[in-house]
Amino acid sequence: MGKKKPDNIVYDKEKGYNASILPYGTNTSAPAIRLDDVPNWKGVSVNKVNKQFSAKFNELREEYRKLVEEYQWNDLVYKSKFNFEPVLGENYHLYVGDDGGTFLSLIEPTMWDREHIGSFTLNSERKWIKIWVRNMQCYKLMQEFIKCWKLFVKIKDIRWMG
Repeated sequence: MGKKKPDNIVYDKEKGYNASILPYGTNTSAPAIRLDDVPNWKGVSVNKVNKQFSAKFNELREEYRKLVEEYQWNDLVYKSKFNFEPVLGENYHLYVGDDGGTFLSLIEPTMWDREHIGSFTLNSERKWIKIWVRNMQCYKLMQEFIKCWKLFVKIKDIRWMG
């Protein structure tokens, strides 16, 4: 056996002194070899990504809610009664008619005493843009009330006649 080398000397029988080509430190003053905390990194990364997905999902949900509301108002205006061709950019007002249906008019709410639902303008894409509207839930409740009132009046008239 040959001379034994001290522990702090890096020597290989095939390559000789090779401390300079090793990928890790070989003396006591070299930086410590630390293992990465991969599970912690994964946990933090997953948490951040989930927050990003959640924020994007909430953003899309809000955008979808606005789109549905815009569709509902456009549907309501297009299904209302009007006997004129609306002009782009003009303001129109949606009212509740005597029959409980809706109608569109140029007359402003301050000029007469009708149940005003909202005011709209027609844009170049033929979409009705709301200028001022009542809450959609409030409008739906009002429609239910009108239906119930009509039913009540019919029942009352039937009983009155009978």
